[in-house]
Order: sequence, then C-alpha cells, then structure tokens
Amino acid sequence: MLSFIRIKNYAVIDELELEFRPGFSVLTGETGAGKSILVDALGLALGDRADAGAIRQGASRAEISALFECPSGHPAIEWLRERDLDDEDSCSLRRSVSAEGRSRAFVNNRPVTLQDLKTLGALLVDIHGQHAHQSLLTGATQRRVLDVFGGLENPARETAGAFAAWQTAATELKAQSNSAADRSSRLELLRFELGELEALGLEDAEPEHLHAERKRLANVDRLMQSVSAALDYLDESESGSAHSALVKARRSLAEIVEHDTALAEPSGQLETAEIELREAASTLLRYRDRLEANPERLEIVNNRLNRIRTLARRHGVDESRLPETAEHLRDRINELDAGEQSLAALSESVDQAARDYREFAGALSEGRKRAAASLAAEVSCQLKELGLPHGALRVAVDSKPGDAGDATGMDRIEFEVRLNPGQPFGPLSRVASGGELSRIGLALEVVATGASPIPTYVFDEVDAGIGGGVAEIVGRRLRQIAERRQVLCVTHLAQVASQSAEHYRVTKHTDGSTSRANVLCLSDEERVDELSRMLGGIEITETARAHAQEMIERAST
Repeated sequence: MLSFIRIKNYAVIDELELEFRPGFSVLTGETGAGKSILVDALGLALGDRADAGAIRQGASRAEISALFECPSGHPAIEWLRERDLDDEDSCSLRRSVSAEGRSRAFVNNRPVTLQDLKTLGALLVDIHGQHAHQSLLTGATQRRVLDVFGGLENPARETAGAFAAWQTAATELKAQSNSAADRSSRLELLRFELGELEALGLEDAEPEHLHAERKRLANVDRLMQSVSAALDYLDESESGSAHSALVKARRSLAEIVEHDTALAEPSGQLETAEIELREAASTLLRYRDRLEANPERLEIVNNRLNRIRTLARRHGVDESRLPETAEHLRDRINELDAGEQSLAALSESVDQAARDYREFAGALSEGRKRAAASLAAEVSCQLKELGLPHGALRVAVDSKPGDAGDATGMDRIEFEVRLNPGQPFGPLSRVASGGELSRIGLALEVVATGASPIPTYVFDEVDAGIGGGVAEIVGRRLRQIAERRQVLCVTHLAQVASQSAEHYRVTKHTDGSTSRANVLCLSDEERVDELSRMLGGIEITETARAHAQEMIERAST
C-alpha cells in the first residue's frame, strides 16, 4: 500500500508531504484546487511521461517520492529481489524532472531506467482516471478484463508464446524456401550471434560468482568495519578482549582442577574454545588483510554482468543458460551448413507449431467462455445495486472470422449490455451513456479487484455523471473494494466522501502572483464542515451540517 508521498515544485504544489493509511480515503476540494494534480504527481512517480511544463514556475526541477509497504511474497518484492533492489518489505520510488526536460528515476535510492520504474509501478498502483471507463469500449481492454477476472493471464501468455513460435517457424520456412542468398544471410546472423557468445566466454556458474563478487565489492567498507569490530572484540581490544578473558578463565580452573576432577571437563572445554577462538581470529585477520576497495574491479564486474544480462535478454534465456544457447546456435549453423534440414522437415515443424498454438488457444477459449458467464452474472448483480435495476451484461466470446488466430488467441470478445426491459443486448459504445458507462466500469472493478494482486487503487472522479442515491451506492462499492485493497478516490460527491475512513481536503491559496495547493487530513468536525460545503455550497447551514453528520453515521453502521 501507499504509505507516504512527498511532492516538491510540481504544478501549484511547492512542497507537500502526505501519509496514507489502509482502507478507503477520499480527496475533496473546490474545482481547480489541485485534486487531480496529486494523482498526476503519483503517476509521474510510477513512470508516467514527464512534462517539463508541469514544473512549478521559478523552480529548477520537480521531485516526487512515494513509499510503499508490500506484504512478503508480493510480485513487486519478487521483482525487486531479482534485480538486487530490495529493501525488506518496503519500496521507495523517486522521480526527478528538470526544467530542461531531463528525467531521473530511483528505486530504493538506486538509479533505474524509466521502463523499470513503469514496470514496478504497474505492480503497485492501478490508477483509474476521469476518462478511464472510455477504454472499456475497446476490445483489447475487454479482453484484458475477462482474462484477469478468469485468472487466465498465464494461458494468455502461453498462447502468445505459442503464436510467436509458430510465426518464427513459418518465417524460417519462408526464408529456407527462398534463394541461397537468404540462407546465407541466416547463417551470417547465426554466426554473428554465436560469435558474441563465444567472445563472452561464459564459464560454468560464472554469473552466480559474479553476483556474489559484486555484493562483496560494493560493500567493502561495511565488511571492513564489521570484521575489524569482531577482531577488536576477540583479540585486539586494549580494554579487554574475549581471548584474554578466556585465557584467564582457563588458568583459574587449571590451578584448582587437581582439587576436584569434576572441573576437568569444563577446563578442557575452555582449552578447546581458546584454540578455536585463536583460529577464528587468525581467519578474520587474514580475511581483513585481503579485503580492500577495488572500484576498478567493481566496474569490470558490473560491465561483465551487464553484458551477460544483455545477451541473456536478447536470446530470451536465463543467464546461466547462455552456454546452452551457444550450443544450440552451433547445431543450427551445422544444420544449415550441411543442408541436413530439408524443407519437408521444416514444414513439419511449422505444422507442429501451428497445432501447439491451436491447442493453447483452444484451452484459452474454453477458459474465457467459462469466465464470461461468471463475469456477466456478477457484474449484472452489481449493476442492479448501482441504480440500473434492469441492467445486465453479456460477454460474447466468438471465434474470429476465418480461423484468424493471433497472439491474443482465436476469440473475438465483446461486452454487450442491456439497460432497459425489452431492449436487445448491444455494444457498450451504442447502448450506454457516459454515466451508465461509469457505473458499468465500476461494477467491473468491484468484481475484478479480487483477482488482482495490485495493493493500491486510485480513482480520479470515476463518479462523474452520477448523483443522489446511486452516488451513495458507488461510495459503498468503493469501500467494499477497500476491504481488500487500499483505495484513494478524488470525488466531488458528498455521498461518496461520506463512506471513507480518511478524508483529505485540497485547498488552493493565491497571493495575486503565485498559487499554492495544500492538503489537510480532516478531523471529525472538519469532515462534517467539508461534507456540508459539498452538499450546500458556500454558506454552510445547520441543516446541511445535520445532513452531513447523518450521512457519516449511516456510512459507519
């Protein structure tokens, strides 16, 4: 979950720090106060495109920092560990944008690429903007929603991989069917790729050893400090070391052991301990003597690891499997050189790849059809509670025309809705208005969040186009999502805000030449005042306050 955000010199914000808690939190304020700017700033920290024009006037750069707490085993933590960026169960993101347009990104205070920041951000936060529900009109979004709801992401990836393998094999068959010059070009590419791997000269278990060496070289100062401290405690302290104390203890027993044989055993144990302590001290002393900072070697190790990682990514394999990849390339070169792979054999491999693709795509289709029925039923129930009593969703999963499969499978998926009795089901784009589309999107989010590992959801005025009792139901649904996820919502509706556990008010102040936005976490009394303002306008009446208090009390029951 998002626990802290710091924004400096961004738009109308000069400097702002906010702490967030789990559950449902809302941000309210007058139009133009800067509510959505907070969402935009968070998006920048998560890897969104930077705009130098958003830097506060007169400032040289803007900086946004966000701190997240993730449960152990969360995909974001695993992602960090794979890249040696982890810091226990916390994760800090920082983005700096200069007035010249230069951007820098950091994860746990270590520089990363913008793509890495964006990938990690997608694991931590899902932002639903003011126009996010418009994306529901696209087939790609509808397919993604269905796959996430049905837990079909892995089958979808397997289908995409099988399609890629099929296309690769088909492309190779076409290449082999062309002139010898084409075959020569293929050999040239394979030999170039093999030459890169042979020049790398990767040895067995070398990546593992290099990673270990990099950790040691990067932490020389800490290792030297800790080893020296250990030696000081063991044998080098002038105020009394463990060795001197052990010797004194052994001598004390040696002087009296003849008077009681029961002391022979502990006396012998002290002698053994003295020997082992001397050996440990000698080992640590030799280790310290060998330990020295070597930035040149660290740079060499980093460069070699980067080269290994680059080639591993290029070939789509684990670093340790690069030697196997080289062997595979040699085999392919030998096959092409000797002309052993006939067109008939290659044609059969294409046919097999096509069969594999259809098997994966067929299984994916079956899963989608099962998930479609469940998704439609659950969303239809939510629509009735969101003020669409006759609303119903149907998820059509049809075969693409002409058996035209692609990386997404062989299905054409379309969400169809019926909002009035006697009306036929129709595409969302033709049947649903803006407000209805918002509610359909919210119903999908309520149903789908349980299948998503993302811990924080941000809703930026997704309640646009609704009001009254429906707005209160929307607030309840957002609070329902917050039972499993952290939910932050920018809203202009008191009915939604009254359902929150935490309430923040965004205000903007101006001195005639500059404007500044500020955010305040409201107390119970301030919250009543804010809800009264949202209900009654500029003048807050006792009637409005009573209504606001009643809304809060009703939401808490």
